Amino acid sequence: MPRSTPKSSKRPTPQPSQPVIVSPLWLVKGIVLTALAALFCAYLTLCLLFYQGQWQFVLHPIRTTTSPASIEGAPYELVRFGPDESATPQLTGWWIPPNPGSRYSNLTILFLPDGNGSLIDSIPTLAALHNLGVNLFAFDYRGYGQSAALRPSQQSMTHDASLAWQYLTTSRSIAANQIIPYGIGTGTSLATYLAANHDKIPALILDSPRADLLDVAAHDPRATILPVRLLFHERFPLAETLSTLHTPKLLLSRSTEPEQSFRNAKDPKLTVELTTPSQVLYNASLTRFLDQYVPSVGIPALVPSMAPSR
Repeated sequence: MPRSTPKSSKRPTPQPSQPVIVSPLWLVKGIVLTALAALFCAYLTLCLLFYQGQWQFVLHPIRTTTSPASIEGAPYELVRFGPDESATPQLTGWWIPPNPGSRYSNLTILFLPDGNGSLIDSIPTLAALHNLGVNLFAFDYRGYGQSAALRPSQQSMTHDASLAWQYLTTSRSIAANQIIPYGIGTGTSLATYLAANHDKIPALILDSPRADLLDVAAHDPRATILPVRLLFHERFPLAETLSTLHTPKLLLSRSTEPEQSFRNAKDPKLTVELTTPSQVLYNASLTRFLDQYVPSVGIPALVPSMAPSR
């Protein structure tokens, strides 16, 4: 029987695969998109850094470790107040009493310093106020002087101003109608805030305002590429509050062009331009203002008795 010849299985020879050709255009697009994503992330990082550190654009605190021996010869009391949750005082201030028998010994000025430097820089102003014969209470915000180490901000400084007010009205039992906030620089915003929130405050003194600081940050060359007007919150507002505040105001300007906030401030107000240093004009302005708007505060009126009938 003849053998059958097995049929040979013919399989197709595998063809080599063709390489995938990637268009150079897609490669360029990928590189560009990656670079744009990296730039966007870097820009967001810059925005975040600015948001967290924007206080450094407008506030320049200085820490100190020692206190002066006196306020240009005037004795004072070093005060620590404003305890935190652990009952540790966070704020350091100076209580400067007037000389016995002084003219305004029934009044207390709550001095709110600028956001630059420390309270030591305000000693000449404090000495001038002391010479008027008023009680003085001045303090360093947290982050300044010998107060607690803290990154300062509008929020923390506003809170510190409220704690100083609370210290005077509670710990020292001073009546609200005997306390006059005196703000200088960024402190003008904080003094105005106190007057707007305590209607018993008899008067307000604002000196060389440095507030409404959005434009200051917006024109800083370090922030030219950032959306400052969307991110900035350390504004220290002044103009809007002054335009509606009924509290009598002494507005001290030390520039040839008075502040817009002073021009739009609501009456009653007394505006004085101290374009050149003049201690005489400064003292006369304060005396005139106190005599006109804070007369006989805390001093009982003398009521004449009736003549005896005959």
